[in-house]
Amino acid sequence: MDPVATLAIDVGGTGLKAAVLDGTGALVQDRVRVPTPYPLAPARLVDTLVELVRPLPPFDRISVGFPGMVRAGHVLSAPHFVSPRGPGGKPTGALLRDWQGYDLAAHISGVFDGRPTRVANDADVQGAAVVTGHGLELVVTLGTGVGTALFFDGRLLPHFEFAHHPLRKGRTYNEVLGDVALKRQGRGRWQKRVVETIGVLRALTFFDHLYVGGGNAARLTGQLPADVTVVDNTAGLLGGIKLWDRVD
Repeated sequence: MDPVATLAIDVGGTGLKAAVLDGTGALVQDRVRVPTPYPLAPARLVDTLVELVRPLPPFDRISVGFPGMVRAGHVLSAPHFVSPRGPGGKPTGALLRDWQGYDLAAHISGVFDGRPTRVANDADVQGAAVVTGHGLELVVTLGTGVGTALFFDGRLLPHFEFAHHPLRKGRTYNEVLGDVALKRQGRGRWQKRVVETIGVLRALTFFDHLYVGGGNAARLTGQLPADVTVVDNTAGLLGGIKLWDRVD
């Protein structure tokens, strides 16, 4: 195995995935996955991840993609995990307090013998795997909710949480494009909303290229603009090694 092996973890609203990557970013063996358990307090997430990665090969450092706003390894928002029922449920004060400011990077590093750990928004990690390093590149992930990441000349910019910002008729990006909306309104109407949102994001950021990933990206059909690319959801894990190259 390459002397620098990276454990890549993708924390999702419906599933937790992990794999070990070698120095080239290739999977050392097949990824492992378990359903995301609820209620999900921080300690339960960490304990579940310990069990999840137990069958994987040894690793030297850890990258984690998390579906919320993260700064310096601390969780600022965890929209899917503040309700005992999971995504779309009513938040509780206890879970809101547990997640607010939680130092996820330090706690994951601690349970894995102090291995260096970086935690970033899941769209940041996915983007690290797919951007070319030229100009302003925007990454949008479509899954349980909506994630966004911005890169300029290959460097990850500070994270902006578009997901909770009003997008259409007072409803947020999550409410218009998330998994609940897809199931409620059907693929055709949902895709129309995605195309409309691309126009909004173009006006907002003047991106040079947009990458659309996440579990629901594969549901997009038809022709998209030439500066929009749909990427495979495996980038959520493969970006784990690139995360170390694209942030200071």
